[in-house]
Amino acid sequence: MEQSSHSLIYDSIGIGYRRFRVPDIRIARRIREAIGNASSVCNIGAGAGSYEPSDLEVTPVEPSLRMIEQRADSKHVVRSNAEELPFEDEQFDVAMAVLTVHHWTDPVKGLTEMRRVSRRQVILTFDPFKVDSFWLVRDYLPQFAELDKKHALPIDAYHQTLSNCKVFPVMVPWNCADGFLAAYWRRPEVYLDPAARNAISSFSKVHIDYVSRAISQLEKDIASGAWNERYSELLSRDEMDYGYRLVVASNSAE
Repeated sequence: MEQSSHSLIYDSIGIGYRRFRVPDIRIARRIREAIGNASSVCNIGAGAGSYEPSDLEVTPVEPSLRMIEQRADSKHVVRSNAEELPFEDEQFDVAMAVLTVHHWTDPVKGLTEMRRVSRRQVILTFDPFKVDSFWLVRDYLPQFAELDKKHALPIDAYHQTLSNCKVFPVMVPWNCADGFLAAYWRRPEVYLDPAARNAISSFSKVHIDYVSRAISQLEKDIASGAWNERYSELLSRDEMDYGYRLVVASNSAE
């Protein structure tokens, strides 16, 4: 199997991934509700298994050996890329994908494959044109937004590629358990932890010098109280919209 960008990234950063990337129960509930009454589910870019419904039959698909090794059911994982799924047409009731589409070598081809092998599709993704609404990106690491705007799939592409597509905002709670990029928006000190950053793929995509300077400045701002003063409005918020989106599509009108 040819290594995808997804596989290369997670073979590198996947160590200790499960420590910080714990499914958040509120986001999990949204995904489970969208999956609905399905008999069979295929999880594309399954990683360590976050958000897989425990009450349904799930076939995980994951190219990264590093991530597969962190699963309790590693022997049952299908090692494959999203762009070349080894399944029959509409073999599954639902194909799901959680924060993985932006790592695929050919996202449109991967989405087309998801549509081919399933009757419905449930995808947690993000709007690349809203990434810089997040203070860490806008004020410390604008390189993240530059990369996402160039390489991540815009929301319109989901409408164009999938059928009967609906898109819903997914709010990020202030105490989000899943340590993706914007999870610590009210807990800036967590970004100072190299292990926490290592579980966020964005930090592996820009030069270490940019990251080092940004984190050094963030540490100074936290210590001086400048961060609290600058972002004081956030401290009273329980959740924020930083562009995360739940895409729900169906091959037939429902």
